[in-house]
Amino acid sequence: MSELVGAGQMKDKRAFKCAIAVVGIMSTLLIYGILQEKIMRVPYGVNKEYFRYSLFLVFCNRIMTSAVSAGVLLASKKSLDPVAPMYKYCAISISNILTTTCQYEALKYVSFPVQTLAKCAKMIPVMASADITPYNTGRESTIWGISLMLGYLGFDGFTSTFQDKLFRGYDMEIHNQIFYTTVCSCLLSLSGLILQGHLLSAVDFMFQHQDCFYDVALLSTVATVSQFFISYTIRNFGALTFATIMTTRQLVSILLSCIWFAHPLSWEQMIGAGIVFGSIYTKSFMRSQTQKPQPTNSSTNNV
Repeated sequence: MSELVGAGQMKDKRAFKCAIAVVGIMSTLLIYGILQEKIMRVPYGVNKEYFRYSLFLVFCNRIMTSAVSAGVLLASKKSLDPVAPMYKYCAISISNILTTTCQYEALKYVSFPVQTLAKCAKMIPVMASADITPYNTGRESTIWGISLMLGYLGFDGFTSTFQDKLFRGYDMEIHNQIFYTTVCSCLLSLSGLILQGHLLSAVDFMFQHQDCFYDVALLSTVATVSQFFISYTIRNFGALTFATIMTTRQLVSILLSCIWFAHPLSWEQMIGAGIVFGSIYTKSFMRSQTQKPQPTNSSTNNV
C-alpha cells in the first residue's frame, strides 16, 4: 500500500514539475516572440528607422543570462568549474548563436507567422505565399527569408540534440551548462559585433530610440528566464516533451502575432498550419506511447 502511495506522490510531483515547465516556457516565449518581431520589423522614431543588428540582440540576451546563471551558482555555493570539456560548451554556443541570428535576420524578410510555420512545417510552398504586412512594405524577400529559416532549422536541431547528449553524458547542473554556454556566446557574439563594426552603431541606435532600449532590455530578460525553463524541461523530461511544448507555443504564437500585428494569413497558410501542427502532435503522441518512461535523477541527465 505504501508503495502505491509513494508511486502516486511521485507521479503528482512529476506532473507538477511538468506544469511549471509548460507555464514557464509558454509565458516567456510568447512575450519573447512579440518583442523580437517588434524590434526587427517595426520602425522606431519619427524617421521610421529599423533596428538592423541581430547579433547585438544575441549578445544582450546571452550576457544577461550568463550573469544570472553565475549569480545562481555563487548564491547556491556550487562550483563554477566546468564539468565537460570547454569545446563541448562552445559547440552548443556556436550553434545557438547561428540559430538565433538566423531567426532574427529572417524577421527582416518574412513575418513571424510565416517564420513560425517554417520552423514547424519545413514546407516551402506554405512559406512562399505572399507576406505583406501593414508595416515594412518593400522589405519582404521570401527567398532570402526562407534561406535564413533553413539555416535556423539546421542549427536548432543540432543545438537541442547536443544539449541533450551533454546532460546525459555528464553529471551536470542546469546552471553550469547555461553559464558556460552563454559565456562562450557572449565572447563569440561580441567578437562578431566588433569585426562587423556594429557594436557602437547598435548602442547609438538605442540611445537615439529609448523605446528600443526598453524593448531590448525586456527581450533579454524574458530570453534569460526562458533559458532556465528550457534547460529545466529538457533535463527532467527529455527532448520529446520539450518539442511538444514548443509546438504548442508556436501555434499560440502565430495566433497572437496575427492579432497583435494584424498579419494576414492566406487560406493556403492556414490549411498548411493545420496539417503541420496536426501531424506534429500525432507524431509526438505516437512516440510517447512507444517510448519508455525516462528516469529523472541527476545521474541520467535527462534534458
